[in-house]
Amino acid sequence: MALGIFGKNKAERADEVESNAMGAPRTGVDLVLEGGGMRGVFTSGVLDVFMERGVYGFDTVWGVSAGAINAASYLSHQMGRCIRENLAFRDDPRFMGLKSLAKTGDIAGADFLYHEIQDEIDPFDYETFSQRRSRYMVVASSLAFGTPAYLEVKSLPEDIDKVRASASLPVVSRIVELEEGRFLDGGTTDSVPVEQALEEGADTAVVVLTQTRDYVKKATPEIQALADRRYASYPYYLEAMRSRPERYNAQRERIWELERQGRIVVVAPSEPVTVGSTSGSDGEGLLRLYLDGRRQAAATLDAIRSLGA
Repeated sequence: MALGIFGKNKAERADEVESNAMGAPRTGVDLVLEGGGMRGVFTSGVLDVFMERGVYGFDTVWGVSAGAINAASYLSHQMGRCIRENLAFRDDPRFMGLKSLAKTGDIAGADFLYHEIQDEIDPFDYETFSQRRSRYMVVASSLAFGTPAYLEVKSLPEDIDKVRASASLPVVSRIVELEEGRFLDGGTTDSVPVEQALEEGADTAVVVLTQTRDYVKKATPEIQALADRRYASYPYYLEAMRSRPERYNAQRERIWELERQGRIVVVAPSEPVTVGSTSGSDGEGLLRLYLDGRRQAAATLDAIRSLGA
């Protein structure tokens, strides 16, 4: 009798009637989406393939920064929405760039991105989102404590500021104030929350990265110097920024170990990523990265389906 990766045969698992947090049949599989600004178009490609093939069987979808934005369109079943917007508005100063930073305080124009596009130009499907089978969690970084906050997005547009907090890059974004505190981009404190997913009860996870497998994060002293001045009142947050490269690289090593153990499936770019986190003008590079996401998703689809997603 064939055993699943969780030590139970499939017949035994099928007989168990267990629901996830949303009341749907539990699969034990979570989806974890790394951020990366404009590099998130890789994730867009992955998720579009998932939507085309009907891969929606995740108990929780975890999104960080751009991953949180991608997760919303995936949970509303809006195939092509993220790449469409990135390509259509990549040179629009309201979308991303120094003009937006100077005018609004956000390098990614918050009002344009989270309200005008969301509600008027390319409307978000709130009804389909409300019927999702997956819990939706985003990661933001607490300025007071320098630790990750795992925030559940229960309803949109009511919880849109949680998504915005997760995707507000330090130094080039306004601090986002929520009932839970003051926050910035989740990537600073937990770039790939797969360990949190497993700790909260997932049996396994599909992890989508936005850098190649051999990528090593390096320190950025110039950004740290700006942050030291801007966030002088938040010493724990500054320490989290300083330690991020070391923690991120260690986190990736743990991801490879989980993959070797057969506990997760990893989807990552196949070639060095030339698109920067804010380099929206490189339309050809964005499209190339999106297509790579589609290819890598298709290549790992059988492994993902074998998990039960």
